[in-house]
Amino acid sequence: MKRSQIVWIAGLAMLAFAAGAAPRAEGATYPERPIKFIVPWAAGGDTDVIKRVLANMLQKELGQPVVVTNITGASATVGLREAKNSPPDGYTIYSVHDSVHTTYYTGVTEIGYTDFEPVCLATATPAIVAVYGKSKWSTMKELLEDARRRPGEIKVGATLGSTSHFFPALIERDAKIKWKYVSYEGTAPRMTALLGGHIDMGESNLTQADKAKGGQIKFLAIATERRHPEAPDLPTLKEVGVNVTYAVNRGVLAPKGTPEPALARLEAACEKVTKDPAFAEAMRKHGTDVQFLGRKAYAEFLQKNDVLNRDLATDLGLLKRK
Repeated sequence: MKRSQIVWIAGLAMLAFAAGAAPRAEGATYPERPIKFIVPWAAGGDTDVIKRVLANMLQKELGQPVVVTNITGASATVGLREAKNSPPDGYTIYSVHDSVHTTYYTGVTEIGYTDFEPVCLATATPAIVAVYGKSKWSTMKELLEDARRRPGEIKVGATLGSTSHFFPALIERDAKIKWKYVSYEGTAPRMTALLGGHIDMGESNLTQADKAKGGQIKFLAIATERRHPEAPDLPTLKEVGVNVTYAVNRGVLAPKGTPEPALARLEAACEKVTKDPAFAEAMRKHGTDVQFLGRKAYAEFLQKNDVLNRDLATDLGLLKRK
């Protein structure tokens, strides 16, 4: 073989080696291991159930396990802190809803939504006024009239400083009544208390429709602009003279500084999952509407929702942090 041929072959070999040894683009192989999905509420509650469906479908899109980890306590702020302090490498994500605003402005925590990177908004769950199944009230009007007769006596279960607190507080303000709040850490224990008659009223949603049909609880009104197609016989709060609309908006955040390629991959996976009819059907069964927003739109949504909740906290006399 001629020397020139040997040099040419050697050169090709070096090029091939260099190409093979070149580092892959950042994030090109993300994810390469399981992703921890922190849910700051108790297992079995609304957020936990909804986010487990999301996690199961996300892992099919991402090709790696998405492991739901319940880290509860202090109105979801224990899990919030754990997520904030996690490495920003794309392998920890956080299940968030409107409590990220309410707990900040009521002084429960100093951590806000700006301490994270937005990934996506996935769902919105309309709030419903529910009362104990054996209570004497059959309509929202009856409940409001009784509350005016007995200010501060009707027991309302709530996670203080969270959405389950803000929702009845909005009704309280608009209807000019006064509840007696009883604190519970998350939906599951609060619903157990309502089913047992330990409290009179609490925030609920269409997930509990079977319990309402079975007489264990009573749905009195839903906080939507118009009657919901899944509950056409249930009046809105506006229909009974209470000018309140409210929903629990659930999304996904990542620690501040998470690499762009990981955020983009997570966003794309969320979009694909939320467009899947199977996800929409699962959410329907859980009393929830699919409401996807990508990173940019979700960042704008979070900003507007933050201002709204700050104003609500101010109006309700709950503002502790500006």
